[in-house]
Amino acid sequence: MNYGVGIDLGGSSVKAMVVTLEGKALARYNETFDPGRPMHFAETIRALTLRIEQERARPPERIGLSAPGLAAKDGQSIAFMPGRLHGLVGLVWRQYLHTSFPIPVLNDAHAALLGEVWLGAARGCDNVIMITLGTGVGGAAMVDGHLLRGHTGKAGHLGHVTVDRHGPPDICDMPGSLEVAIGNCSIRERSAGRFDTTLDLIAAHLAGDTAASCVWLESVKALACAIGSFTNVLDPEIAVIGGGIARAGAALFEPLERLVREVEWKTGGGVKIAPAELGEFAGAFGAARNALQPEH
Repeated sequence: MNYGVGIDLGGSSVKAMVVTLEGKALARYNETFDPGRPMHFAETIRALTLRIEQERARPPERIGLSAPGLAAKDGQSIAFMPGRLHGLVGLVWRQYLHTSFPIPVLNDAHAALLGEVWLGAARGCDNVIMITLGTGVGGAAMVDGHLLRGHTGKAGHLGHVTVDRHGPPDICDMPGSLEVAIGNCSIRERSAGRFDTTLDLIAAHLAGDTAASCVWLESVKALACAIGSFTNVLDPEIAVIGGGIARAGAALFEPLERLVREVEWKTGGGVKIAPAELGEFAGAFGAARNALQPEH
């Protein structure tokens, strides 16, 4: 059977999906690597692709890869990724893996959106935003069926928009960003040192802790205002919410739905808000889709 492979490179693990050309999942893999060992991430990917080829008894039709950082204009490598995974920037995967076909490379958030559009919560949609809530806040956008990449590849970094101009700068020097308002990176500061994770904060909120509820609902309000703003710029039909904080379920989605309706410009039925469906393998699915069904 002909198949493709999607590979999603993370900070300390490699996730991969083996799929048919139509998107049926055949196998999945999750391999850890030592981020402190030079090029161990690349060695892990090479070993994994060889293993897949041996197990399938034939080479893949295509391979796609997603990774943190900004993809190069030609889509063959990561062009900008400071501070970690040394050796990733400029690495052309077709040459490294010695394939007869190009291996397109995507930013990990862009890939996650493509996965959700192909096989997840945004199936059949052409205008989509995706926001991932974790340590930071990631994002990606699709408009009229085209993934937004931008001049330098940073289009769709929705977590780095200002929701409080008086707030502290984030890692991109943006004051009071959405990432600072709801990401795990700032939870101790936002909770006056009471909580180490957002899920701990939410548990206290659900238990009736008034102070915790105030902090959590203020964070959700910031997210709602950001989503409302994104609808005015990009006019998506759906906003897909993923990441670890999205596992809070109704504690997130019920107030978020209500608060978005309060602020959005009501030009139609309103943007649909939905949890991501593909979980930690969304980027691998999206990388496979990018290789098997490239945009024209």
